[in-house]
Amino acid sequence: MSQWFVYMVRTAGGALYTGITTDVARRFSEHQAGAPKGARSLRGKGPLELVFSAPALNRATASKLEYQIKRWPRRHKEALVSGELPLPDPAGEMDPGQ
Repeated sequence: MSQWFVYMVRTAGGALYTGITTDVARRFSEHQAGAPKGARSLRGKGPLELVFSAPALNRATASKLEYQIKRWPRRHKEALVSGELPLPDPAGEMDPGQ
C-alpha cells in the first residue's frame, strides 16, 4: 500500500495550489516542468515553490484533506503553511475559524 500525501505549491504570483500524490518530489518536478502530467493551472505560473506537505493514511483521507483545504480562505491556508494551524480532521468538517 502506497503512502499518500497532501501538498501545497505557491506560484510566482502567490497563489496556493493544493494536491495529493504518493511522491511529492516527483509530482512537484512534474509541476515545475510544465509537463503534460503537471497541473494545467500551474503552467506558466513559475517559479513554483513547494510550501507544505503532510502524510495521509490513505488515498481517501488525502482526498478528503485536499477537498477541505481547497475550501478554506487564503488566510487559513497561509496559517497551515506557516504551522499556525493543524491539518483538518478528515473525519469531519473542521472549520479553522472556530
